[in-house]
Amino acid sequence: MFKKKIGIYALTLVMAAAGITGCSSVSADRSEGKGKKSAADGSESFSVVCTIFSEYDWTKEILGDHADNVELTYLLDNGVDLHSYQPTAEDILKISTCDLFVYVGGESDEWVEDVLETSQNKDMKVINLMEVLGDSAKVEELKEGMQESEHEHEHEHKTDFEDSDVKDRTLDEWNGSWQSTYPLLLDGSLDEVWEHKAEEDDTMTAEDYKKKYTTAYETDAVTININAPEVEYVTADKSIKAEYDYSGFYIRTKDDGTKQVRYKFEKKSGDDSAAKYIVFSDHNIEPSEPEHFHLYSGNDGFDTLVEEGDHFPTYYPASLTAEDIVDEMTGGHDHSHEEEEEEYDEHVWLSLKNAMVLSAEIEQNLEAIDPNNADDYKANLDSYVAKLSELDNNFQTLVDGSSVKTLIFGDRFPFRYFVDDYGLDYFAAFIGCSAETEASFDTVVFLANKVKELDSKTIFTLENSSKDIANTIISTSGKDVDIAELNSLQSVSNEDIGNGASYLSLMQKNYDVLAGVLK
Repeated sequence: MFKKKIGIYALTLVMAAAGITGCSSVSADRSEGKGKKSAADGSESFSVVCTIFSEYDWTKEILGDHADNVELTYLLDNGVDLHSYQPTAEDILKISTCDLFVYVGGESDEWVEDVLETSQNKDMKVINLMEVLGDSAKVEELKEGMQESEHEHEHEHKTDFEDSDVKDRTLDEWNGSWQSTYPLLLDGSLDEVWEHKAEEDDTMTAEDYKKKYTTAYETDAVTININAPEVEYVTADKSIKAEYDYSGFYIRTKDDGTKQVRYKFEKKSGDDSAAKYIVFSDHNIEPSEPEHFHLYSGNDGFDTLVEEGDHFPTYYPASLTAEDIVDEMTGGHDHSHEEEEEEYDEHVWLSLKNAMVLSAEIEQNLEAIDPNNADDYKANLDSYVAKLSELDNNFQTLVDGSSVKTLIFGDRFPFRYFVDDYGLDYFAAFIGCSAETEASFDTVVFLANKVKELDSKTIFTLENSSKDIANTIISTSGKDVDIAELNSLQSVSNEDIGNGASYLSLMQKNYDVLAGVLK
């Protein structure tokens, strides 16, 4: 997994381009409440930023009727998974100016450190869920039969494929804040990359490579912020924006016979100076999470852009440091010191017991910010904890009355805290934070054998799963097995919230699913 640390350079550039200083408020369409104002009781409004849905919903429950006087922001409101999230410039600014910031604190949140260090808002209160739980936080568990190897850093560019395998993609796959490699090339941060290339191919020197890539990477857009359909190009002195429509893909065959796919987008509105045509190439041929991309842009149509081979401005997540990008480019992952560290399971919100503890921490911070309404916050917390406790007891009663004590997941497994709460065992294809989508033969066979050994009637998957792995396990087992879906609350969108989704309602649905299985 990429180390998501925001570089001070990228953060400073974004804030300068936006003209933000000090602790001014930032408005956003993705926020509850009506912004800064005075409440009827004379208390001043404030802002809370939450990274994930569970934090957001807990806070909303505790605020109760006072939510109208609070700017409550849920950052991942478009349904993006925590592990894939890249903060936009707007997100960074909202965090830097809020009164209370709530985040998980696991490996996926490593980018938070630099945001907090560079924030000028020294009065901000911060809740790190993992720190609040302390010794109750669990180490990521690699269970017997799980896929051991992860391939998210193998950098295998797909150059030999059937044209029929290429799939359409949407602009939102590139959502996030991206930094150009050009400034890093100019300041010498990438010199190690050119030396590495020269060692691998002695027909060119490191200086030759640097000259070649100076031409390739040259661009004025040092930062690109994408929030589909909008693309924002940030230069040293201005920001321009435009919205784009998808125009299909082009399969380019290079002189050496290898192929690559370029995805085309045409401007439908926006600043006149924004490119009319843009083309993405990220070495993928189907919907995928890009690790980086090359962007070709111009105003004279797609024909030249889809064949361009010498000028390819390149962008990496703004959350990566220069060292990280060098690592990615050279394939060097000598992080033995990091590998010795234990990786903790981030999915703390899937425990109702944790939810009670974490809600109490949020309530205490709200009291400190808004003491005038402390009694209301306490009462709301008590009422909410009673509901959480009731559902928690219902889960325990359900498990205690069932002969089924082991769950089999043909998917990632983020439910470690949940199963430990109720004394359940499990087997799964991948750990909870895995980026894998294809299980190995050994993993499939292992889980199929477990289905037979335990006489399992159900295999579980997560929400939005393709269920391909689960179906393969069932087919391999030769048994008649159902597939049931549990919600990990990792991809809850604004639309879901508008349709009534809440932390309690989604956990209740998980109870209903298990009630049909744990008979």
